[in-house]
Amino acid sequence: MDNARRILKRLDELVDCPAEITLYGRAALHLGFPNPLPEHARSLDVDVVLWLGQAEELAAAGNFWDALAQLNREFDVDGLYLSHLFDEDQVVLSPHWRDRRVAIDMPMTHLRIARLADPDLALSKLLRFDPTDLADLLFIVSAGNLSAEVMRLEMDAARIPDIPEIREQFELCRSWLERYYAQSTATREEL
Repeated sequence: MDNARRILKRLDELVDCPAEITLYGRAALHLGFPNPLPEHARSLDVDVVLWLGQAEELAAAGNFWDALAQLNREFDVDGLYLSHLFDEDQVVLSPHWRDRRVAIDMPMTHLRIARLADPDLALSKLLRFDPTDLADLLFIVSAGNLSAEVMRLEMDAARIPDIPEIREQFELCRSWLERYYAQSTATREEL
């Protein structure tokens, strides 16, 4: 069983109440696309985005946070974890990200798992200007058939955390993606 499924299956066993989680990052790519790349399955973690107030909802509903702590203790020896849970205002997302999530079909007792929609997954990869995130961005753009125009509109409407470093990284990633689309268009025109 791959790392993401191991982590999510065990969390489902540990929680005592219904819980909805939204994946982003490589676990979302691995579990949410029909033909993920092999490196997506090798990710050691599961990243989750929470809507504002969801952390408190999970705390009030049952043992989610205790179950998560236990999960991380159990998998520490294997270097696996689920500890990157970010509120929506800490991630680059569209204003309507929650309405367009994509369900991930996994047999679970308590967890309902979704992933960010393709445009939001792409936006979430604009947080860091590094080779891994840029490769993931290209995978999402290709697998989701996201055109330059679609991404331009998404980037224009995106909610970007008000943190100077993130805004700087976003602009670097945006410029890189725009160059990628321009080069792709030029290459197609040469054919």
